[in-house]
Amino acid sequence: MKVMVVHNHCRSAGPSGENRVVEQETEALAEGGHDVIRFWRDSDEIESWPMTKKALIPARMIWSRGSQQELMTAIRERQPDVVHVHSTFPLISDAILYTCRNMRVPVVATFHNYRLGCTSGAFFRDGAPCHECAGGALLPGVKHGCYRDSRAASAPLALSIGIHRRAWRSLVSAYLFISASQRDLLGGLGLPEERLFVRHNMIPRRNLKPAGRTPTVVYAGRLAEEKGVRLLMEAWDRYRSAAGDLGLRLVIAGSGPLDRVVAEWAAARSSVELVGFVSGARCAELMSQARAVLIPSVWEEPFGLVAVEAMAAGTAPVATKRGSFVELIAHGEDGVLFPPDDPAAFASVIADIEARPQAYEAYGDRARETYEQRFNPEHSLKRLLEIYDFAIANPAPGLMPDNKG
Repeated sequence: MKVMVVHNHCRSAGPSGENRVVEQETEALAEGGHDVIRFWRDSDEIESWPMTKKALIPARMIWSRGSQQELMTAIRERQPDVVHVHSTFPLISDAILYTCRNMRVPVVATFHNYRLGCTSGAFFRDGAPCHECAGGALLPGVKHGCYRDSRAASAPLALSIGIHRRAWRSLVSAYLFISASQRDLLGGLGLPEERLFVRHNMIPRRNLKPAGRTPTVVYAGRLAEEKGVRLLMEAWDRYRSAAGDLGLRLVIAGSGPLDRVVAEWAAARSSVELVGFVSGARCAELMSQARAVLIPSVWEEPFGLVAVEAMAAGTAPVATKRGSFVELIAHGEDGVLFPPDDPAAFASVIADIEARPQAYEAYGDRARETYEQRFNPEHSLKRLLEIYDFAIANPAPGLMPDNKG
């Protein structure tokens, strides 16, 4: 099959699981013998632009004629069977949907966040989940300045969402949600139900050398408010105050907006090791040696990438009972869920990890079985190809030959 993959890479300054997932999936398609055409843009290039060009980004985000022309040329030259759209923000723009319509090529779209229904893409505001725009409203996101805490920045993004929402409803042949909870939260947008698919992100296997468990727990992810970093710090302090000097150690791998806050906190605690941003291979190694991986997200994660990576490493994930984690983790079987926004409950789980290492070893063993049964990369690729076949056989109404729109 010939597949054109459309993706706007997030800036490298903020490590992105979305980028990693798209790259891994694209590589799997190519390794599977499929002809993959990359139509990619990179937000890092913005840094080198002159101010006059940067000033035009809001207009380009709404409607990029350049991207449309480039995509039309690429489709004409390469003749893909399907165009798989991941992210168009901010340099590609949703206007490419009309190009695909005009070129009569079916579109499969994967949603990695909540951007189609929320200017921030997170349904998260003022430190808590927010569903004010879940039914399709856009003005609240501008009023609250949900994108970059700025009304001026949020306005063009909301305008873009509003302008292209009809195209998203009529020009996409198959919609891929990375969890059922994400699909349900975007249920108010009126997307055609018969074209909705849930397919979890592809998580590749890693060749890990057998290593013994150490008395550690790991946090791996962005150091950001929505990831629950402050909840982690408070829960850890509660746990250590009761555990004394002989408790578990916490390894934190990642970087983000709270770098300085976390660094200052970790420096004052001998039980905490901050290793910064590490490679995927090193992160998997840290997970495989730990008793558990802590995932204290306070927003509704569309997909718990770290949870499944922990499972792939044979380590128990411990996550908030919120968002996609409820469908990914079987509490008390292959991991543990704790009440969200409850540092005392979180601290109790950490104490339990220390007190019952054999139980968490068993959770980890079952987590690895869960990975093979539910997140097997070969099955994931097969499912993706089935959805491509559906899109080709069942083009969206806007792609029908007799359509005049």
